Amino acid sequence: MIELIPAIDLIDGRCVRLTQGDYNQKKEYGDPLEMARSFEDHGIHRLHLVDLDGAREQKVVNHKVLEKIASRTSLVIDAGGGLRSDEDLRIVFESGARMVTGGSIAVKDRELFLGWLERYGPERIILGADFRAGKVAVSGWQEATALDLGDFISGYRSEGIEKVICTDIDRDGMLDSPSFQAYEELKAEDRGLHLIASGGISKMGDIELLDAAGIDGVIIGKAIYEGRIALKSLETYILNNS
Repeated sequence: MIELIPAIDLIDGRCVRLTQGDYNQKKEYGDPLEMARSFEDHGIHRLHLVDLDGAREQKVVNHKVLEKIASRTSLVIDAGGGLRSDEDLRIVFESGARMVTGGSIAVKDRELFLGWLERYGPERIILGADFRAGKVAVSGWQEATALDLGDFISGYRSEGIEKVICTDIDRDGMLDSPSFQAYEELKAEDRGLHLIASGGISKMGDIELLDAAGIDGVIIGKAIYEGRIALKSLETYILNNS
């Protein structure tokens, strides 16, 4: 079964959602710990936690929120946003993250990112591959690159990366369906890739289609916060497919 991974994005210690990565299109949804507890109460085991302040400031900022969620729930958390140094990585792991997601750093400092992969292993280091029109974007999606998405992923697969979170920026927060074709193509090219889809999830049908396509995980954000997908529906899906 596809792994259901709710997302919490943080600005100023609060739970927010952006539209297409635009910090000027921010909507706040309250206390992140309360939100994380509600996920756990509905049978969810994973959490994708993104430090948007960190992504913008290029250093970890909201680690106290991570620490609070990790210490007061049993959720398995992968943390991203602002990871630019060994010290940033130490902070998030000591704050309770089980895994980290590195996107910008994997583009801008390949040697450092590969060092993390060697030190912590592919179970704890996830490649973040955020894209727009087939090209990788970094720095909280504020900066486009000329890197082809498939080449970027395959380059790190050859170095031992196993898990990739792949986000279509143009669909993120738009609630108009995910990039099914892009994910299916990536999976067809590399059946061993642990692919986590992100961006555009708007209804349970999207999750069911991704599951049927063999996608390994799905990150769900705005659809939960806007009431398009009820936590009870996710709980039922987990129970029916476990």
